[in-house]
Amino acid sequence: MSTVEASGWTPAETEVLVRSMMRAPSVHNTQPWLLEAIPGELSVRERSEPALPHHDPQGRDRAASCGAAVANLELAVRTLGRSCVVSFLPEDEQPDLLARVAVGEPAAPAIEELRCYGAIARRASHRAPFEGVAVPGAVVRRVVTAGGAPGVEARRVHEVAALARLLHFAADTFRQDGAYQRELSLWTIRDERAHRHGVGIPASRIPAGSVPWAGLVRRATDIPETPELERRLAGETLLLFVTVDDSRLDHVRAGYAMERAWLAAVDLGLAAAVLTQPLHLAPVRSALCEDLGLTGFPQALLRIGYAAEADPPSPRRAAEEVLRRGP
Repeated sequence: MSTVEASGWTPAETEVLVRSMMRAPSVHNTQPWLLEAIPGELSVRERSEPALPHHDPQGRDRAASCGAAVANLELAVRTLGRSCVVSFLPEDEQPDLLARVAVGEPAAPAIEELRCYGAIARRASHRAPFEGVAVPGAVVRRVVTAGGAPGVEARRVHEVAALARLLHFAADTFRQDGAYQRELSLWTIRDERAHRHGVGIPASRIPAGSVPWAGLVRRATDIPETPELERRLAGETLLLFVTVDDSRLDHVRAGYAMERAWLAAVDLGLAAAVLTQPLHLAPVRSALCEDLGLTGFPQALLRIGYAAEADPPSPRRAAEEVLRRGP
C-alpha cells in the first residue's frame, strides 16, 4: 500500500502535483510560486523574489505566472482522479496567497482534461517565426474557447496594422532602455548555467536576428519597419487576453486563462509564445484599448502557429524549492 504523507497525498501523487505546476510558463523563467499541501486543500503562493523592476514593475506578469501554475495544478488534480474547485484569493491579509484548490471526492477526469494534462510536458515558448501555414479557423476557435475563464475574454486580433505600429514602438523603446537591457542580460543565462540553477532564459532560446514581435528585445535585435512588421503579423495568429478590471485577481485569472489556451493549442499540434512586455508601456496599452475598441484591460498576447520542430523545455527549479508540506 502506498504511504500517505501528512499532506494527504502519496509521494507519487505529490510528485505529479509539483512537477505539473513547475512546468507552467513564467516571466523570464523565474518560476515565482510556492505550493502548500494539506489534506483536502492545495494553496499557491507567490514568491516576493525575484523581482523584475524594469520588466514587470507592478508585478502583473509574476501574478499571471502563478495563475498559469494554478491551471496546471488543477489539471494534475483531475488527472489523479479527484474533483476540485479553484478559488482565486489575492487579499490584503495574505497578499502572497493567490489561489486555493479545494480537493473533493474521487471523480474520473474528462478526455479533454487528460489531453491538456499531457500537453503540459510538451509546452514550451516558441520565440522563432512559425512555418507560415495558416491556422484553420476551427482550430483557432477551439483555442479561444479553452482560454475563456471568469472575468477573462480571449479574442483573436485582426487589427494587425494598429498592432504592428504599437509593437514597433515598444520594441524600439525597449532596445534603447539601458535598465531594461541590463535586467534582461542578468536573466539571459548560458545554457549550462540555466540548467544547473533551474531558472533564467537559456541564451540559445532568444533569437539573435530579426523577429516580428516585441518580446525579449535586445540591443542587437533587428526591428523591421512597420509595413514589414504588419506583413509578418498578418501571417500569424494572435490572441489577446482582456480582463474586466486590472487588479491582482485579474492578473492571476489572465495567467490561468492564457495557460489553458496554450495547452489546448499544444494538444492541437500548435506551438505558442506569450508577449507581455509591450503591454507594460502605458502608451501602448492605452492605444491598444482605443484601436481595438476594448472595454477591459489587455493583459497578454499569445502567438500560435505551426513550428517545424518542437522546442526544448526550459530548465526548472528543484522540487524541494517549490513544495511546502502541511503540518
